[in-house]
Amino acid sequence: MLRSFPRAAPSSIRGPSIRKSLRNPRTTLPLCTSDAKQQQTRSVAAHAISNPTLSQIEKRWEGMPPQDQADLWMALRDRMKNDWHELTLQERKAAYWIAFGPHGPRALPPPGENWYVFRITMLGIGVSFVIFCAIRTFARPEPKTMNAQWQEMTNEYLKNQKTEPITGISSEGYVGKGMVQSKPRKGGVPSDEDE
Repeated sequence: MLRSFPRAAPSSIRGPSIRKSLRNPRTTLPLCTSDAKQQQTRSVAAHAISNPTLSQIEKRWEGMPPQDQADLWMALRDRMKNDWHELTLQERKAAYWIAFGPHGPRALPPPGENWYVFRITMLGIGVSFVIFCAIRTFARPEPKTMNAQWQEMTNEYLKNQKTEPITGISSEGYVGKGMVQSKPRKGGVPSDEDE
């Protein structure tokens, strides 16, 4: 219809821009399709979505095919582009629930999930404790230098050698423990045979 209009117009109306559009009809095509889309959007947005389509959407949403979910959301989105006072109560509830409801990534955890996580965590801690105890049981005994008597003898050696004379164990007025970090040995003072 639009292509026939310039031909029907008198020759005095025809100008260079009309001749150009007649040569290249694609220039008028986007205008036609955008007008058609706007009219279609207006007609879709003008009619409310039926109540059976929106009833109990909370229960049906997860079970709906993805294409139906997308279609329903697009229809609601088109309705929301106009004045929100024209939306029905069902449409408002459905739009809110689809946008912010507990489904998809916002779904609530299944019942008992916290207890399951707690049990698995405790199982992991228990297994690691058993492995730790097994390693400690079969490990070599502590080295002979890991007792308080040996470490006190190390302190005396460091004092005789004048190690760290400014702030360390050989300094005047030193009050720290030095190398002592273990409990006293049960067997008494180490002897030269222990070396």
